[in-house]
Amino acid sequence: MADQVLKTHNLCAHYGDFQALFDLDLSIAEGEVIAIIGANGAGKTTLMRSIAGLNSNNAEQIVYRDEPIGALRADQVATKGIALVPEGRQLFPSLSVEENLIIGGRVGRKGPWNLKALYQLFPILEERRNQPSTSLSGGQQQMVAIGRALMANPDLILFDEISLGLAPVIIKTIYDALPNIIDDGMSAVIVEQDISKALAVSARFYCLQEGRVALEGDSQTVEREAISRAYFGVH
Repeated sequence: MADQVLKTHNLCAHYGDFQALFDLDLSIAEGEVIAIIGANGAGKTTLMRSIAGLNSNNAEQIVYRDEPIGALRADQVATKGIALVPEGRQLFPSLSVEENLIIGGRVGRKGPWNLKALYQLFPILEERRNQPSTSLSGGQQQMVAIGRALMANPDLILFDEISLGLAPVIIKTIYDALPNIIDDGMSAVIVEQDISKALAVSARFYCLQEGRVALEGDSQTVEREAISRAYFGVH
């Protein structure tokens, strides 16, 4: 089995008095794609934000390449090689498409991703590179958000709700690009509402239910009935 690139240990997360995650244990191997599924409010986005350093955690609760990183800030996590494609894209509205992409590269990590490579991956972005980022369609903005993350040349990329609110043709374009995105041994975590898509592109999955892991397993062999029970908390 490939080496673990990231693991969480008894990961908990709070928003004030509200606890969103309860003792989560999960792992991601080198070059592996895992899916995180679950209903709204299950804790998926909180998990992504915790790994990316946007939520404050204890250092030992998140370990990346044998280094505790749970207490690091988001900018410090990014320099380690973890990039987040956030839910809702969160582009900089005052900047052009290309300026948004360039910001991702300021992490300063070496690797295969640069503007030329991104424009080959998503040619429409080159055509629109001088436009304000928020003047693009939702699908094109998602491509910018993905591109911004890739410009950091991460070893682990986190996709939070990769297809939420997008037209089917755009979702297909983005998923068709995934093999090229993770071609060089990059690890990925995909949070996805569409269970079929999530399982199709991942090796393993974790189903969250009210902040806990309700089910985990092999994406290709799991029974849909088991997922349904875990997803809705039916025992």
